[in-house]
Amino acid sequence: MNDSSVTRIERDATIPEAAAGRRLDAVLAELFPEFSRSRLQRWLRDGDLTVDGGSPRGRVAVKGGERIRLAATASEEGVVAAEPIPLSIVHEDTALLVINKPAGLVVHPGAGNADGTLQNALLHHDARLGGLPRGGIVHRLDRDTTGLMVVAKTLEAHTHLVEQLQARTVGREYLAVVGGTFTAGGSVDAPIGRHPRDRLRMAVRQGVDNNGDPIGAGVKPAVTHYRIEARFPAHTLLRCRLETGRTHQIRVHMAHIRHPIVGDVLYGGRLALPSGAESAIPAEGDSGVASAPSEHSSSTRNVHTLADVLRRFRRQALHAETLTLVHPTSGETLSWSAPPPDDFAALLAALRAHQAQMASAAEDDGRWRP
Repeated sequence: MNDSSVTRIERDATIPEAAAGRRLDAVLAELFPEFSRSRLQRWLRDGDLTVDGGSPRGRVAVKGGERIRLAATASEEGVVAAEPIPLSIVHEDTALLVINKPAGLVVHPGAGNADGTLQNALLHHDARLGGLPRGGIVHRLDRDTTGLMVVAKTLEAHTHLVEQLQARTVGREYLAVVGGTFTAGGSVDAPIGRHPRDRLRMAVRQGVDNNGDPIGAGVKPAVTHYRIEARFPAHTLLRCRLETGRTHQIRVHMAHIRHPIVGDVLYGGRLALPSGAESAIPAEGDSGVASAPSEHSSSTRNVHTLADVLRRFRRQALHAETLTLVHPTSGETLSWSAPPPDDFAALLAALRAHQAQMASAAEDDGRWRP
C-alpha cells in the first residue's frame, strides 16, 4: 500500500533575462523541473504560484526579471510505480544496465513529480530493481541533459558503482556547445553550493575557512576539465570531463568562466547572436540543419538562420557522450559512447553552415578567419 504524505513546498526564483518573450508556462516548467506542467498550471490558477505578486495566465509572454514565489502543498507517494516508458538501452548484463537518456526525462521521482521518470521506466523494465535504492540509479543527469547513465541491477553492483563514483574513477565525458571562443582547453577548479539567494540554482562559492574548506553549508569542491572539439565564429564545442560530480556542475562552471552553455535557461544569461546570424543558411536536406521536432526536441523543421536555431534551442546543449567504469563483477574496464541526439546535431550543423558562410563572405577582404 502506498505511503502518502503531504509536503509543504516553498520556492523563490527569478525569470532569467534570456527568457524574455517566451510563454510563462514553458519558463516555469524549466525553472521548476521537478514538478509537472499540469501541477504548475494548477498552482498558478489557484494563486499558490505568483509572478510579481500576481497570477497571470500561463500563455502570457514574460519580460525577464520577474520574481516567482511558490508556496503550496503536494502529496507524495512513497511507492514508485512501474510505467511502460521506452528506454534506449546501450548495454545490459546481469550486473548493470547502461541507458542513453533523452531530453525531458527526469531521473527519479521528487516533489510534484511522482511518475513519468527514469526510475518508473526501470521498474517496468525489470521489477527486481524495486529492491535496490532508487531502482539501481547511482548517479543522475539533469532533466534536459541527454546521454549515458549506468544503473546497478544487484546490490553488489550498486555498492561497487557507488564506490567508484566516490573514488572519482568513473570516466564521464560530455559534449557542450558554449557561447564565446577559446584559445585552448583548461580546467575549472571552483567549489559549488546552493546559490545564496535563489535556492533553485547552484553557484560557485569562493572562499575558504580556517581549515581550508569551502565557505557555506553544502559547498563542495568541484573540478571540470575541458578541451576544444570545434571552433565557430562565436561559439565553441567543448569536451568536458568531470573530476567531481556536483549538481549542475558543468553548467555552473561554464557560466562562471563566462562561456554559458547554449540554451541554458538557468545559467545562460541573455542570448547573444553572432554577426551574420540572421542570414539564410542551407535548409534541411542540404546540410541537415534541422530535423523533425519531438516533444522535447529543440530543433525545428525549415529553420533558415542560425538565429532561429539558437532562439528555438530550449534546453542546455549538453550531452553525456562517453562513460567508462570497471565492471563490478568481472573487473574489466568497459567504455560506452552515444552520439548526440538530433536536436544537438542540428545545432552543430547550423553552426557549421554559418561558419562556412562567414568564411566565404570574408574570403576576399580577410576580415574573418575560421
